[in-house]
Amino acid sequence: MTYENIIVERRDGVGLITLNRPEALNALSCPLLRDLAQALDDLESDNQIGAIVLTGSEKAFAAGADIKEMQEQTWPDLYVANYMTVDGDRMSRSRKPVIAAVSGYALGGGCELAMMCDFILASESAKFGQPEVTLGITPGLGGSQRLTRFVGKSKAMEMCLTGRMMDAEEAERTGLVSRIIPGDGLVDEAMKTATKIAAMSTPVTMMIKEAVNRSYEVTLSEGVRFERVMFQAAFGTEDQSEGMAAFVEKRKPVFKNR
Repeated sequence: MTYENIIVERRDGVGLITLNRPEALNALSCPLLRDLAQALDDLESDNQIGAIVLTGSEKAFAAGADIKEMQEQTWPDLYVANYMTVDGDRMSRSRKPVIAAVSGYALGGGCELAMMCDFILASESAKFGQPEVTLGITPGLGGSQRLTRFVGKSKAMEMCLTGRMMDAEEAERTGLVSRIIPGDGLVDEAMKTATKIAAMSTPVTMMIKEAVNRSYEVTLSEGVRFERVMFQAAFGTEDQSEGMAAFVEKRKPVFKNR
């Protein structure tokens, strides 16, 4: 399928999605979010794909939402259309693991999109922020909620109230970023990591993702109970038998994703 605002590639069991609005620093417009939602649907339905990488350009992962698109909107317009909600939240509903590979600006909607992914790998040039307050609006794609869960109330409150940007080093130190990748090897490292995930049992990686995400929604005891159900369910897969047999036989497992 051809997309107008993104580029989609498939490599070694990994789907690579590149945001591609260079003239607007990959600002998130409704057409771009529709393309992204469709690409995620396609990749999730592809049994050959076990993980996804989302990236932008060296200058900007995504520098925010498209202000020109929003400027003339009114509250009734946004409310009735449920503006950006369905397609904008699609990433958070992905069942397959998604890695954000962030260089340059990840601001506003761009920061929110990166936080919807399962973890973030960042280059040294990455800058994160929720600068909506400088436009007279609030975060709208979960920034006030996800950023707080990542970095804590004090730092999230400061960033959302002042619009201050966080560099890659601070983002890694506070837990927003998993790792900083030096130089221009960011996408290669993200693809290498995603390829490793894709080589695992897809049902099991989906179970792990669901279990980790559940920890944000429930109490510890409920989360552990859910994890235990996933652990037991894994023993109903062929991949569990293969993985343990390969360990005993000292060979590399060949998972069949069932």
